[in-house]
Amino acid sequence: MTGTGDYSGQRLARLEALAARLREHGMSARLLGTDDPVLSVRHPGTGRQTIVFATPAREGWMFLWAPGGQESADDPGRAAELIGRTLSPHP
Repeated sequence: MTGTGDYSGQRLARLEALAARLREHGMSARLLGTDDPVLSVRHPGTGRQTIVFATPAREGWMFLWAPGGQESADDPGRAAELIGRTLSPHP
Protein backbone atom coordinates (compact mmCIF):
# COMPACT_ATOMS: atom_id res chain seq x y z
CA MET A 1 0.00 0.00 0.00
CA THR A 2 1.26 3.47 -0.86
CA GLY A 3 1.41 5.98 1.96
CA THR A 4 0.48 9.64 1.80
CA GLY A 5 4.16 10.60 1.85
CA ASP A 6 4.75 8.58 -1.32
CA TYR A 7 1.97 10.44 -3.11
CA SER A 8 3.29 13.79 -1.90
CA GLY A 9 6.76 13.01 -3.22
CA GLN A 10 5.42 11.86 -6.58
CA ARG A 11 3.13 14.89 -6.81
CA LEU A 12 6.00 17.24 -5.96
CA ALA A 13 8.31 15.70 -8.59
CA ARG A 14 5.66 16.07 -11.29
CA LEU A 15 4.85 19.66 -10.35
CA GLU A 16 8.55 20.58 -10.28
CA ALA A 17 9.00 19.12 -13.78
CA LEU A 18 6.01 21.13 -15.01
CA ALA A 19 7.28 24.31 -13.33
CA ALA A 20 10.56 24.02 -15.21
CA ARG A 21 8.74 23.65 -18.54
CA LEU A 22 6.40 26.56 -17.78
CA ARG A 23 9.39 28.81 -17.15
CA GLU A 24 10.76 27.81 -20.58
CA HIS A 25 7.49 29.18 -21.99
CA GLY A 26 7.93 32.50 -20.18
CA MET A 27 5.48 31.92 -17.35
CA SER A 28 6.17 32.12 -13.64
CA ALA A 29 5.45 29.08 -11.50
CA ARG A 30 5.58 28.76 -7.75
CA LEU A 31 4.94 25.71 -5.57
CA LEU A 32 2.44 26.21 -2.75
CA GLY A 33 1.89 23.89 0.19
CA THR A 34 3.92 21.03 1.59
CA ASP A 35 1.95 17.79 2.10
CA ASP A 36 -0.34 18.31 -0.91
CA PRO A 37 1.52 20.85 -3.05
CA VAL A 38 -0.05 22.72 -5.95
CA LEU A 39 1.50 24.98 -8.56
CA SER A 40 0.55 28.63 -8.90
CA VAL A 41 1.11 29.73 -12.51
CA ARG A 42 1.06 33.28 -13.88
CA HIS A 43 1.39 34.56 -17.44
CA PRO A 44 3.38 37.84 -17.18
CA GLY A 45 1.96 39.29 -20.39
CA THR A 46 -1.70 38.93 -19.46
CA GLY A 47 -1.57 38.69 -15.68
CA ARG A 48 -3.83 35.64 -15.91
CA GLN A 49 -3.26 32.97 -13.30
CA THR A 50 -4.29 29.44 -12.51
CA ILE A 51 -3.56 26.74 -9.97
CA VAL A 52 -2.37 23.37 -11.28
CA PHE A 53 -3.04 20.14 -9.40
CA ALA A 54 -1.26 16.84 -9.98
CA THR A 55 -3.44 13.88 -9.13
CA PRO A 56 -3.31 10.12 -9.57
CA ALA A 57 -5.68 8.83 -12.25
CA ARG A 58 -6.54 5.43 -13.68
CA GLU A 59 -3.75 5.55 -16.21
CA GLY A 60 -1.02 7.33 -14.26
CA TRP A 61 -0.97 10.95 -13.12
CA MET A 62 -2.81 13.96 -14.54
CA PHE A 63 -2.33 17.71 -14.34
CA LEU A 64 -5.59 19.62 -13.84
CA TRP A 65 -6.17 23.38 -14.07
CA ALA A 66 -9.06 25.80 -14.54
CA PRO A 67 -11.03 26.23 -16.67
CA GLY A 68 -11.30 22.55 -17.53
CA GLY A 69 -7.69 21.89 -18.54
CA GLN A 70 -6.07 18.52 -18.17
CA GLU A 71 -3.08 16.67 -19.56
CA SER A 72 -1.08 13.59 -18.68
CA ALA A 73 1.68 14.30 -16.18
CA ASP A 74 3.89 12.08 -18.35
CA ASP A 75 4.20 15.01 -20.79
CA PRO A 76 4.95 18.21 -18.83
CA GLY A 77 6.04 19.96 -22.03
CA ARG A 78 2.62 19.45 -23.62
CA ALA A 79 0.91 20.50 -20.38
CA ALA A 80 3.00 23.70 -20.31
CA GLU A 81 1.93 24.51 -23.89
CA LEU A 82 -1.75 23.99 -23.06
CA ILE A 83 -1.54 26.05 -19.87
CA GLY A 84 0.19 28.79 -21.87
CA ARG A 85 -2.71 28.81 -24.34
CA THR A 86 -5.20 29.00 -21.49
CA LEU A 87 -3.46 32.01 -19.96
CA SER A 88 -2.57 33.79 -23.22
CA PRO A 89 -4.62 36.66 -24.68
CA HIS A 90 -7.70 35.44 -26.50
CA PRO A 91 -8.47 36.90 -29.94
